[in-house]
Amino acid sequence: MDSSTTKAKELVIWFLVGCTTLLSCKNITKTSPEILEAAKKLPEVVSDSVLVDTLATKKPLKVEPPTLKTFEGLADTTFVRLADFSSDFAYDMRYATENNFLKAKVYDCAECYTRVKTAKALIAANKEFLSSGVKIKFFDCYRPNYVQYKMWKIVPNPQYVANPVKGSIHNKGGAVDITLVDLEGNELDMGTDFDFFGKRAYHDNLDLPQTILDNRKLLKETMEKHGFWSIRTEWWHYNLSTGSNDKVANFTWECK
Repeated sequence: MDSSTTKAKELVIWFLVGCTTLLSCKNITKTSPEILEAAKKLPEVVSDSVLVDTLATKKPLKVEPPTLKTFEGLADTTFVRLADFSSDFAYDMRYATENNFLKAKVYDCAECYTRVKTAKALIAANKEFLSSGVKIKFFDCYRPNYVQYKMWKIVPNPQYVANPVKGSIHNKGGAVDITLVDLEGNELDMGTDFDFFGKRAYHDNLDLPQTILDNRKLLKETMEKHGFWSIRTEWWHYNLSTGSNDKVANFTWECK
């Protein structure tokens, strides 16, 4: 068999392989028996079964899930990166963007750190949420104390921002700002955006559509069941009941 015949054979085979995977080859695919018959007339052309086997071997690559860490051997007050211990959360870390009330990016990169005891409680709460077809989405977690000073300078009102001298429970790794999303990532309607400073964000504001009240109730009651408590003026903010006992921290995480 000369080289030109070999090349012709290879072109026909690869043409057939390509057309079985491209929608744009619909018309050609319909006449594939004729093409196959022409291919068989070439010297030493491979059979149809070889073509099928070739296609069958083109399987999608299997992506292995990340290996998660365990809390074994870690003290409850140790700071951890939450994503290392669970892959079931969603994130929109606002202070790593300009989409926040500061209108400035104050985190070098988006990460959610908490104390171990906070992480354990969050994972337990999220497990219950998942059974209802929703999960936690984070806006903020541990917050370095220097960022608290920036916030206080813009909004020096303890109803909304903790005085940085005393420190926020965010600075202690015991507070999170969260909402709920469905399993496709769509946020449940909570009535306002994150960091909305006004009465519409208050827990005791019942002058809202029932769907919003039900969504807030689901978030609040489930979080409280797992050791968190809310603050009246922010539907998104939750403190671990034992989080206020820890020291204010000011470390910044490494960006990976």
